[in-house]
Amino acid sequence: MPFEAPAGTMIGHVHLKVADLDRAIGFYRDVLGLQVMQRYGTQAAFLSAGGYHHHIGLNTWESKGGEAPAPGTTGLYHTAILYPSRQALAQALKSVVEAGWPLDGASDHGVSEAIYLRDPDGNGVEIYRDRPEGEWPRDADGNLKMVSERLDLRALLAEAA
Repeated sequence: MPFEAPAGTMIGHVHLKVADLDRAIGFYRDVLGLQVMQRYGTQAAFLSAGGYHHHIGLNTWESKGGEAPAPGTTGLYHTAILYPSRQALAQALKSVVEAGWPLDGASDHGVSEAIYLRDPDGNGVEIYRDRPEGEWPRDADGNLKMVSERLDLRALLAEAA
């Protein structure tokens, strides 16, 4: 039997190659609300929520001034940032809207509510909140049955106050 990661295993962080470090920091800090925990000169930075050492690393070591990957190539689809509540997601959405940042889409997946956008380097970003497990949609046999339905962004924004 192959190895199975134990319960409690999580993705600890994502580290992205970016073309312009200050531009990327501006997006993740000023639009999505992460805090800069440490900078390594002009080439790298580590950002987090809540004081963790880092959830997102950014660097220009191999990518300064670079271009986003072309469509049809492999690579990261998106980084998903999980907010702890619907109100926190609403506040993040409000920040995105106030920054004039374009959205790629928004979906209610039954298990979560998700908003999709791109960072300044074209990397996909999902900001979302999970519903409590007891609210997850299931089929008649109890199997998880995720969906992709329209997310009412106006109703979500109303909860940002």
